[in-house]
Amino acid sequence: MALWDRIKDSAASMQTQLNSKKNDLKSGAFRDASMAMCALVAAADGSIDPAERQRVASLIMTNDVLQNFPADDLQTRFNDYCQKLTTDFDFGKVGILQTIGKVAKKPTEARAVIQIGIVIGGADGDFDKSEQAVVREACFAVGIEPGEFDL
Repeated sequence: MALWDRIKDSAASMQTQLNSKKNDLKSGAFRDASMAMCALVAAADGSIDPAERQRVASLIMTNDVLQNFPADDLQTRFNDYCQKLTTDFDFGKVGILQTIGKVAKKPTEARAVIQIGIVIGGADGDFDKSEQAVVREACFAVGIEPGEFDL
């Protein structure tokens, strides 16, 4: 199977798993961690381009799990995290990984946040090395072995 097909299949599989857990994913910590993860993946290559912002906006509007939260609230949180990363990427990343780490004690939420990172990373068909690296760091922040997600 071609890499492109594996990425699409993996993202589709992650989305199916997320949908099955929708009712367990309603906490404020999950909301914040998922938007922090989206910003981290969007900024993984050092910049956040309009196409990346559009992918996250699309995810916010269409993702069943994220429908648990008001779209404008999610967008505001995503933009705030992006601002932190564009102001000072390294310092912003530390704070964002701390936000993501707040779901570590809830395995369902922790796995869902990682899955959202993979879905966003693979949304353009190219889950590149920099995106994989930040999702791997997020795995460590929530206490999940990256190998569980083939990272």
